[in-house]
Amino acid sequence: MAGRVTVRAAVASDIPVILEIIKELALYEKEPDKVLATEESLHDTLGFKEGSKCYAKALLLYEGDEPAGMALYFNSYSTWRAKPGIYLEDLFVRSQFRGKGYGTTLLAALAKEVLEIDGARLEWSVLKWNEPSIKFYEGIGATNLGKEWQQMRVDGDALENLARRGVFGDGK
Repeated sequence: MAGRVTVRAAVASDIPVILEIIKELALYEKEPDKVLATEESLHDTLGFKEGSKCYAKALLLYEGDEPAGMALYFNSYSTWRAKPGIYLEDLFVRSQFRGKGYGTTLLAALAKEVLEIDGARLEWSVLKWNEPSIKFYEGIGATNLGKEWQQMRVDGDALENLARRGVFGDGK
């Protein structure tokens, strides 16, 4: 029998659990060697270190005393609507807790938060090969923008090269 289900904002003492879940997500996405996050870097970037800036937040879902899932997110902005929103960076429910509605519970908590800030939207990306997640998201009413939008990213050397271009760029 399932224990009591709770969803709550992460606190500093949750950092080890957050890192464990991030590593489990990376394994699920077949990229376990890509995780560079540490407890210290999470502590700093999630705003738990005194004087640090909060770049993201996390919601944790517990079944009884067991951490079952996590939503890691940050605020976004819609210029056309001039309203804030939430971008869901990662949603993960541990395998042994799937099929219980916990993903929907986490998304519903984020949807409530969007409404509380008079926000315009809740959005995220999903890997094209992840059919179970795509079907789940479509089942809760999410729109697949894949035909109209292409996700772009600049990181690593390309990020450093772009930053060196300066305000006006050097055309290289």
